[in-house]
Amino acid sequence: MAKFDNHPTVRRLCEEQQKNRAETEPLNADWLRQLCTELGADDVGFVSIYQTELDDQRAEILTAFPATKSLISFVCRMNRDNVRAPARSIANVEFHHTGEDVNHIARKIVRVLEDNGIRAIYPAMGFPMESQNFPSKTWVISHKPIAVAAGLGHMGIHRNVIHPKFGNFILLGTILLDAEVSTYNQPINYNPCIECKLCVSACPVGAIGANGSFNFSACYTHNYREFLGGFGDWAKNVAESKNAKDYEKKVGEGDSSALWQSLSFGANYKAAYCLAACPAGEDVLAPFLNNRKQFIQETVKPLQDKTETLYVIPGSDAEAHAAKRFPHKQLKQVRNSLVPKSIEGFIFGLPLVFQPNQSKGLEAIYHFTFTGKEQQQITVTIRNQTQDVQPGLLGKPHFRLTADSEAWIAFLNKDMPLVWALLRGKMRIKGDPRWLLKFAKCFPT
Repeated sequence: MAKFDNHPTVRRLCEEQQKNRAETEPLNADWLRQLCTELGADDVGFVSIYQTELDDQRAEILTAFPATKSLISFVCRMNRDNVRAPARSIANVEFHHTGEDVNHIARKIVRVLEDNGIRAIYPAMGFPMESQNFPSKTWVISHKPIAVAAGLGHMGIHRNVIHPKFGNFILLGTILLDAEVSTYNQPINYNPCIECKLCVSACPVGAIGANGSFNFSACYTHNYREFLGGFGDWAKNVAESKNAKDYEKKVGEGDSSALWQSLSFGANYKAAYCLAACPAGEDVLAPFLNNRKQFIQETVKPLQDKTETLYVIPGSDAEAHAAKRFPHKQLKQVRNSLVPKSIEGFIFGLPLVFQPNQSKGLEAIYHFTFTGKEQQQITVTIRNQTQDVQPGLLGKPHFRLTADSEAWIAFLNKDMPLVWALLRGKMRIKGDPRWLLKFAKCFPT
């Protein structure tokens, strides 16, 4: 007998466990739904960890909470006219407050579950994240695919979940729990997105393609300018500035003020016009259907006509799009902050920073072999303004590169010149070097 078996707390716990051992019934879905809505959720759905829709999410979910048996996905509505306001401070106060509501509601739900003997956790709606992993994946749980699996909507072409009733004016929360639920939801059988393409026309940097493509780098560089990537660029500008006048030239008072505000009150989105312009959803659609011209004039045009600074990477699709489509908006060239710190990060980031229009006319197969600390082989195929990345060396390449993994990362971070790496044997190439220049054009820095 252990020395603490007779402790009052131990005895009481053993008695409770014995009494509850037979109580293995799943949680009643109606009770759980009522709990979530009474605590503030505007809609909620339940997903089994074993549903096929979570096949590509299951590993990260179980890493976060190995006891997970079910997931609660819920939405909180945002006030639409705030999100649509051309003054983005008005939109951002709505994003911030609704995000706080999501975390607060999730915490209250978990507390009730815990009081009922059910283990559960809630990852953050947005931040904090595992930021030390940047620029690789920093978020713990991907809320969007879980919301889709829970029947709370589908992804629109702007890559936001559109709720069938509330449209895309929602923020998402997720709870992982160590219990089964009596009834699980399934994805809805239609997409609320009406493919009006207003998100395409509203985006100032062309991140959303009319063909359904998405340029992550364009969106990240401008819309998330005051988030982690932009902060890193600002810090480098501070370090590189010779004096106050040089800093003013590099950054300027406006950007300094905006960054101070984001650091003091919460990071602000520069645009999110795709959310503002979207008319989808039962509660949202009527004004667009009743008078499309008026809807565009009142909702979309103020965003398009707004005089503002757009942040773009030199040589990127975003720079070309903004200069042609919005000549009245000022362009500011900034460095690419999505620079990998590992080969894994390099491979992860290739689809995120690829510039389709810069690849126009290029049809080529590239073989990359990385040696040393991180040993990897990949094939990158670029054709028809698309990119495909596959493990292993596939097909007949136009260009081969073999590089020490640490040397390649140093080269990408501009810490090691290519010529020096070649002379020292850290990299070897086979094929016309112009193929490498064409490859680099697709990934401007």
